[in-house]
Amino acid sequence: MAGAIVLILAMVAGIFFQIPALSLMVSAGFVLFASAAILYQTSEIIHRAGETNYILATVTLYVSIYNLFVSLLSILGIMSND
Repeated sequence: MAGAIVLILAMVAGIFFQIPALSLMVSAGFVLFASAAILYQTSEIIHRAGETNYILATVTLYVSIYNLFVSLLSILGIMSND
């Protein structure tokens, strides 16, 4: 939870300061956060420990994969000159 709050604060700071290195750091943080969310949610689905609502689990996995994809695109887009 603390990591998500730090990422959100860094994202807001990135809006005001427009620092490319900060943008890269936020994208890398979201890659790690989305990967951890995918691992956790998949574990919950497989072991049926706490997740019984499969629609919510599917939406959570979809959003995590989408965030991972967008963050990776942002990291790879830093290398281009456009």
